[in-house]
Amino acid sequence: MIYADTSALLKRYLHEAFSEEFDTFFQQRGPLSISRLGLVEARCSLARRRRNKLINPKLEQIAVKELHSDISDGVLQLHAVADEQIAHAFHLIESLPAIPLRSLDAVHLAIARDIQASDFATADKTQAEAATALGFTVHRFF
Repeated sequence: MIYADTSALLKRYLHEAFSEEFDTFFQQRGPLSISRLGLVEARCSLARRRRNKLINPKLEQIAVKELHSDISDGVLQLHAVADEQIAHAFHLIESLPAIPLRSLDAVHLAIARDIQASDFATADKTQAEAATALGFTVHRFF
């Protein structure tokens, strides 16, 4: 099972660096697992890009629709966020003291471990370092 962090997942819906590589990966390795946290992060990122005039409202709507369609079609498997995963994220930060892991990145890693993902896809260098330290097979899109 492959868990996709939001940083990688957004490459499917926006044209940016490594989008083609992620799309090829997605087509070959799907379905991918994401969490409700990733869904909220993706929505927030799209809205932020619209507000900053990096994308227009129509592209934002298309991306949101495609994301929901991928979930409905089963090519993205959506997982809940549980209190235990938040506690696990707290301990992950302590267990990786040399890695400057951000809070939500730690939660994504905790969810991936909880659902027993073997692989982790990310476009974040620090998160990739943490995922490697935790024993995931890491797919980097940066």
